[in-house]
Amino acid sequence: MISIKKKYTYNAFGLHILSELPLPELNSLISPGAYIDVSIKLSKDKIELEQKKGFTVLSNYVAFEVPNLAVFSIKSGKEIAVAPLKDFDEAKARLYVLGTCMGVILMQQQTLPLHGSAIAIDGKAYAIVGNSGAGKSTLASAFIQKGYKLISDDVIPVTFSNERIPMVQPTYPQQKLWEESLNEFGIDSRKYNPLFERETKYSVPVKNSFHNQPIPLAGIFELVKGSGESVEIRQTNGLEGFRILLHHTFRGSLLQRLGLKEWHFIYSSEILKSVKTFQVTRSSSNFTPYESVTKILNTMKEGDAID
Repeated sequence: MISIKKKYTYNAFGLHILSELPLPELNSLISPGAYIDVSIKLSKDKIELEQKKGFTVLSNYVAFEVPNLAVFSIKSGKEIAVAPLKDFDEAKARLYVLGTCMGVILMQQQTLPLHGSAIAIDGKAYAIVGNSGAGKSTLASAFIQKGYKLISDDVIPVTFSNERIPMVQPTYPQQKLWEESLNEFGIDSRKYNPLFERETKYSVPVKNSFHNQPIPLAGIFELVKGSGESVEIRQTNGLEGFRILLHHTFRGSLLQRLGLKEWHFIYSSEILKSVKTFQVTRSSSNFTPYESVTKILNTMKEGDAID
């Protein structure tokens, strides 16, 4: 039996959240009486889908089903409903709430969700984006081990300040790392919980290495795999910056169906006025996160990433 009597309040993704589903990953509670931006509800009612597979997308409404777990709906940038199915598991449901659901919420609110990790360096945020398996979280972990702090992992909310400065909003102090990466770092994976049964990707808390305040976005590094033995970095220009932002928007395949392609282009144009983009090519065969950290920091010191 699922209890929905207690409600929990959190501050994450730049939003005040009221949830009937406990979200222990979010450790920043908001003050009583604060305005609520997003409500997360456990629904006893059936959520209707146009199709069993993929996303149902209507005007300002998105829904999808994870077989045997739950049906999720996201409405008007303000509400997430979770309808449990027969094998409902809170820990698994949270992955979808904090990932896909929050990514859609941000898009519905016309906030850009990038897919990657963000690190705080000298008072500014640097986003690491890339395809699945590129090593985004692993590279972020290498930065953390060098003393820098995580702002976000998986979904990076990019907003604008009143002065139209692009800002990264902190999410929550946790990384998702593959067992292979943990082994390379000399970390015992048995200390952590796997994301799913029989999967070798783990939830790794980083509470002592978390930057919990909004911070200006200064650079975006696209991480790709290459055939060489070392790490190469080049600055990207012109239309390539737009490609990076579009290709690495979290659940970007929904933009067209949500009628947000024009908004995305305008939003990206604003970001690229002050944020430089780079491509980092790493070795496919060697473990190169520390080399990548050194070369990224050197690039910044040389003035390529910051003015």
